[in-house]
Amino acid sequence: MKINVQTKLSSYDIIIEKGIFLNLDKLIRDRLNPQKVFVITDKNVWNEYGTKIEKIIEALNIEYFINVVDPGEESKSISSAESIINQLVEKSIGRGDLIIAIGGGVVGDLSGFVSSIYMRGVDFINIPTTLLSQVDSSVGGKTGVNLELGKNLVGTFYQPKLVVIDPDFLKSLNDRVFRDGMAEVIKYALIKNRTLFEILANNDIDSIRNYIETVIAMCCNIKKNIIQNDEFDKGERMLLNFGHTLGHAIESYYSYEKYTHGEGVAIGMHRILELAVGQNMISKELLDSIDTVIKNYGLPVYDENILNEELLEFIKHDKKNIDGKIKIVLVDDIGKSKIMDVEMDFFRGGLLGGY
Repeated sequence: MKINVQTKLSSYDIIIEKGIFLNLDKLIRDRLNPQKVFVITDKNVWNEYGTKIEKIIEALNIEYFINVVDPGEESKSISSAESIINQLVEKSIGRGDLIIAIGGGVVGDLSGFVSSIYMRGVDFINIPTTLLSQVDSSVGGKTGVNLELGKNLVGTFYQPKLVVIDPDFLKSLNDRVFRDGMAEVIKYALIKNRTLFEILANNDIDSIRNYIETVIAMCCNIKKNIIQNDEFDKGERMLLNFGHTLGHAIESYYSYEKYTHGEGVAIGMHRILELAVGQNMISKELLDSIDTVIKNYGLPVYDENILNEELLEFIKHDKKNIDGKIKIVLVDDIGKSKIMDVEMDFFRGGLLGGY
């Protein structure tokens, strides 16, 4: 399946097909003509697929280099980006060459960020290997690294030249990493697509794998339509942040050690709706129906420290804090969502006492 994304500044394809990674050399030759290739991946992907990656890159018959970073959010940093950029300089990678990201969201975000700032822009291809990155972070051009004060506080908008999604990569994921991606799938269903929600409600963490190619395509199409209307996150694209304000705060609070990104988002989605119930914005029945699906996919909805005031410090540094107000996303029915401005007291009232 091919999905074409057209923004004001670029156009590129998302290719979704089992086994398509094996044809990467042809996909590149059909679109680009690099003289050198610089691959960025992580140790988990390299240990599992290193031999295959090298064989496929060799088929291009051009000079190539491979950089392997540590897995996890710790690699998504200014220091990691600087280290990679120094290597690009040492290897004489130029603006006519190509950077390829092969990995999950961390590798994709880091690679896209480096590609966007090195020599003011080098072509890059994103090859996501986790469910989360296949349905979400690989599409749309958001790149970034973390700071101590919060997640994704430094970044750019920089679209890839191609996104190659091979669902066969998902076979090597452990259950926790697969569930991590399902949190983003649930998010897409809640903000934009009741049919997707019904598919999720009628399946579980095992049976949904039978429909995973369809699920990935549905998520990518939702995101495509949103970013084509709002590439730079000024309006409708903010809907994609449902669950992320609190989710990022929870991740940061625990220094990215206790929860995966998807687990943080799952808690964030539940908590923002819980706060909304407490302030009579939505019904308790809606919250319960959403919680049933979240829990059915083995994702958490609560953390014992969710009442801790320290979480507010991370929310204050969130990118969605504009002029002292936080833009939150609220789901008021399955497949329907809206953006609202709230004061910090919205979070403080719930965080300090619930409802």
